[in-house]
Amino acid sequence: MESAWAHGEEARIPCTICRFSPPPFVLAASFGSYEGTLRQMIHLLKFQGQTSLANILGDHLATTLEALHGKIPSEMLVLSVPLFRSKRPFNQSTLLARRAVAQVKRRHPAWNLRENHTLLRRVRPTQSQFQLSPRQRRLNLRGAFRVTRPGKIAGRDILLVDDIYTTGATARECSKTLLAAGAHSVHVLTLARAQQGQVAERWQPGTPLRTTQFGSA
Repeated sequence: MESAWAHGEEARIPCTICRFSPPPFVLAASFGSYEGTLRQMIHLLKFQGQTSLANILGDHLATTLEALHGKIPSEMLVLSVPLFRSKRPFNQSTLLARRAVAQVKRRHPAWNLRENHTLLRRVRPTQSQFQLSPRQRRLNLRGAFRVTRPGKIAGRDILLVDDIYTTGATARECSKTLLAAGAHSVHVLTLARAQQGQVAERWQPGTPLRTTQFGSA
């Protein structure tokens, strides 16, 4: 069993949380750390409604996805982490996913990436995760997601897109829901990673991509 990987000669170790509780997804990859300009741009997109930034940020996400070539299936069903219906008039993760997929398909026509952002639904409102502990985050999200059409999920490799990866509670709960509906595998792609001090592998712009991967050999 290989519990983590990275390009180059980096140590193959998962983050602290995942070392004690391996996640249901195969890997999680992020463009950069949730800080500085990247953090500011995400805030402008999410909270100020500056949706044009989704193109710039989606291009970064596309670069991250391309760097995973050969490490993930070339045929995947792309889903974004859903918001509850009254959260905001747009889903920033969907905007990011659409831009990233469009860029990758334009540059790599052989990749078979199909989007369907209606297959995973958030069925109840949840508290903001920001000030919750990891355990509270897990409880907050338990049972919050549902697959709307399991037949579209069954046997498929899923690429789950979100804006920020913090403790992984959202990615874990979504992955569990998708796997229970019959998905073959789930891979997670996020723009930023906020686990400061607990991230074993992080990618900073301009350096080789580092990701964390879990699963049996």
